[in-house]
Amino acid sequence: MAVLVVGNFMAVLDITIVNVAVPTIQKEFGGGLDDVLWIATAYTLTLGVVVPLSGWLGDRFGLVNVYLASLAAFALGSALCGLAWNLDTLIAFRILQAVPGGIMPVVAMTLVYRIVPPQKIGSAMGLFGLGVIFAPATGPVLGGYLVQYLDWRLVFYINVPVGLLGALAAFMVLPKLPAAIARPFDFLGFGCIAFGLFAILLAASEGEDWGWTGYRVLLLAAGGVLALTLFVVIELEVEHPLLDVRMFGIWPFTNSLILISIITVNLLAIAFYIPVFLQQGQGKEAFDAGLLLLPQAVATGMLAPISGRLYDKIGPRALSVIGLIVCAFGTYLLAGTTADLTREHLILWTCVRGWGLGLAMMPIMTAGIAAVPPSRTNQASALNNVARQVAGALGLAGLAALASIQQAQLMANRAALTTIGHAGVDPAAPGAMTQLYGRYRELSLQVLATSYANIFLVVAGITAAGVVLALGMRPPPRRGGPALPD
Repeated sequence: MAVLVVGNFMAVLDITIVNVAVPTIQKEFGGGLDDVLWIATAYTLTLGVVVPLSGWLGDRFGLVNVYLASLAAFALGSALCGLAWNLDTLIAFRILQAVPGGIMPVVAMTLVYRIVPPQKIGSAMGLFGLGVIFAPATGPVLGGYLVQYLDWRLVFYINVPVGLLGALAAFMVLPKLPAAIARPFDFLGFGCIAFGLFAILLAASEGEDWGWTGYRVLLLAAGGVLALTLFVVIELEVEHPLLDVRMFGIWPFTNSLILISIITVNLLAIAFYIPVFLQQGQGKEAFDAGLLLLPQAVATGMLAPISGRLYDKIGPRALSVIGLIVCAFGTYLLAGTTADLTREHLILWTCVRGWGLGLAMMPIMTAGIAAVPPSRTNQASALNNVARQVAGALGLAGLAALASIQQAQLMANRAALTTIGHAGVDPAAPGAMTQLYGRYRELSLQVLATSYANIFLVVAGITAAGVVLALGMRPPPRRGGPALPD
């Protein structure tokens, strides 16, 4: 389990740790911010293409072999990123790094279900979930420290020894599992889902810059939806589907994916908007902003293993319902964000939310995958990761659009307050423009805080709506899982 947690943690951590280094990379390599952000965008788009492929690779070459190769390849890709000499090479190396980065979590989760007895799967997934829950909060702290006090290239180099030692440990301790019966590769299905996910993720990533109603975004979104629809049709007809979409007919699994999508939106929204507010609104350094979110990560990490043990005893329903209620309440408290938000309130509110996440997330994920037949665990893990990738990208894109609209509207409504006649500034007084600029900065901070508070309120409502679905969860069958529907 420790070996599997290392790989999962490293893959998830790399998604958030690099974001902190973007301004420094831009300063060294030059280029516009839109160009530099492709460091993150290229990684995300590659994950969308690779993750559906991971299930077939595990069945074809053996889960342990694929996991070993992914760890080693991820270390190599990270080393190349650290050696990059310009922006283009860094983006290219990020794409190479994303290939094993998308495969590792899927194969690792499948291995958990293959090597852990069913009666202990909750405890095992509680430990495994530390990578999913703890890594997004740890990334800004670790990345902020490396960028602020050392060198931004260490953001990538740090993966090299961890990946190589993890591969060595995996080779020594993981049991040798037989490969599944080799099945032909579904080229047509892979082409459809790869293009569909790529188009949707690209539209979500660039929608704010290109315009949500622009022809490029609309064409990508329409093409992506059509490609995914065609993928479903193909998978229902071919003899050896890349991903068996009939698993969506198993309601406990589908219900789990919906709830995981909701939790992912909550997880990424807070991990993105709180640091942005602390840095842009309150002028904190990236490392200091990350430190304020670390107590939340600790609170979540403490409860995740406990919720896993409780899952083995009482099942997922109570844990999921209580966890989602607590998480929604903590997110609702964050809707009280104001321009003068204190450190104490922020830590308390995020910790309450973190307790709910730690209680709910892994029982929901565990129950969903345990509901499918063991022979389909690999594909279920791939679909789980696809759902999280798509939900995270679309959720952040939608919230970003909402935040932009609100900020523009709020600023327009209060623009009169920044004029000399309404701001209480004497036009003839020395330093009148300086005073006016100070009032404008204060107004901008209030608008930023209000728009983000409204975002947190929306996320809290979405999370609370998930409680209704969680009420319908039930313990998965201990053996075999249900037959797939026709």
